[in-house]
Amino acid sequence: MKKIFALLATAIILTAKADAQVVLAALEDDNSTDSNLSATLSSNLNKSKKEERREERRERDSQASYMSIQSFHTDFPGIEPTQWKWIDNYDEATFTKDGKTMSAFYDWDGKLVGTTEHKTFADLPLVAQKYIDQKYKEYTPKAVIFYDDNEFNETNMVMYNYEFSDEDSYFVELQKGNDNIVLHVKMNGDVLYYTSLK
Repeated sequence: MKKIFALLATAIILTAKADAQVVLAALEDDNSTDSNLSATLSSNLNKSKKEERREERRERDSQASYMSIQSFHTDFPGIEPTQWKWIDNYDEATFTKDGKTMSAFYDWDGKLVGTTEHKTFADLPLVAQKYIDQKYKEYTPKAVIFYDDNEFNETNMVMYNYEFSDEDSYFVELQKGNDNIVLHVKMNGDVLYYTSLK
């Protein structure tokens, strides 16, 4: 009888041990599932936050600071901008004045840094035209932008991702095949290589 009881007790213990292992495995699976669920929820939350930040950026890109808007109306009375956007740390207002499309750039304090407008190669100082025709004769002019600096604001302007000192200047985009470059032309006709466009 003792042998039967001992066998029965051993069987119960082994069964209980096997059941415990099954329960532990199930718990581990649940924890794994919980972990996967937690990771998925965290990933979705991060995606949601990123999308929120993108949306905020889109909204900010189409808005300007109150100070910039007020300054624009003082600087260009009677003119309404067709678009505001945030670019290179400036509020940029695009507008039309005297039939020409222009952009005005305002700093963090809402003060005018300068304006840009499209020009032609013929608008460049004559000495610069001759120099470019000789030195870059294999290139074709694609665009000419005139930057008119606000001398009353010490903030430097950024053009083509590079900051330059306060001065009225032309920026000339030239192309030769796939090679696109920008030249910086000063008002006295000096021509400097500025950057490559990619």
